[in-house]
Amino acid sequence: DISGSITAPDVKLNLGGEFIKESTATTFLRQRGYGWLLEVEDDDPEDNKPLLEELDIDLKDIYYKIRCVLMPMPSLGFNRQVVRDNPDFWGPLAVVLFFSMISLYGQFKVVSWIITIWIFGSLTIFLLARVLGGEVAYGQVLGVIGYSLLPLIVIAPVLVVVGSFEVVSTLIKLFGVFWAAYSAASLLVGEEFKTKKPLLIYPIFLLYIYFLSLYTGV
Repeated sequence: DISGSITAPDVKLNLGGEFIKESTATTFLRQRGYGWLLEVEDDDPEDNKPLLEELDIDLKDIYYKIRCVLMPMPSLGFNRQVVRDNPDFWGPLAVVLFFSMISLYGQFKVVSWIITIWIFGSLTIFLLARVLGGEVAYGQVLGVIGYSLLPLIVIAPVLVVVGSFEVVSTLIKLFGVFWAAYSAASLLVGEEFKTKKPLLIYPIFLLYIYFLSLYTGV
């Protein structure tokens, strides 16, 4: 007859000068090479970033770009090239979504259509710019076109007030479109286009006319 008993070895861990006795299951795993299952990783500082930093959202940068678009005059001293040279996604998306929400007086089905026009309209401007020899990235065009919707958002409440005055309303619409188109074209149409500038400014102007038509329901 074979008889006897097996007792778990008395294994202790030295943690900071204190000895802690391991359980039988822990000892079993360590003896068979599965001790790595018991290891606990230290917290990674990068996992504890704030949500805005995790999403790469810089509110100060977005606010500065908004001011650059709304006040495109060079004499004001803004470094407007930052809108083109340092493009972001969340700022233009927020502007486009806000424009969508105020368009057609709460008919939210227009939101997806305006976002589609923003994406594919920017793609058209980008392709045309590259064909004409411009050195611009699609992300830059997407950001500039999106931010430059701000003038149309600014004139929106004014159109509600003067909507019954057709002449005044038309003048304000033209002012808003020229404001938006100038803000975008002054960033996208550089000296590299030389005599080809009208070929890029014209579709930008038409794009903002179409955005305004989506707002007014024409």
